[in-house]
Amino acid sequence: DGILHCDIVEGSFCTDTFMKFIEGLLNNMQPYPARNSVIVMDNCKIHKHPDIQNLIEAR
Repeated sequence: DGILHCDIVEGSFCTDTFMKFIEGLLNNMQPYPARNSVIVMDNCKIHKHPDIQNLIEAR
């Protein structure tokens, strides 16, 4: 029902910055299959980083 997490960054995201963003997002999410439990990402290279995938799957 709206934005779960927002962050503004000047310039481009590095992996560490994106990890911090995902951590903040996950803190506002619910376990599957509850509402606000699914993250949808496109084919961007940083989305496929093993650390990002592990962080999301660990929750």
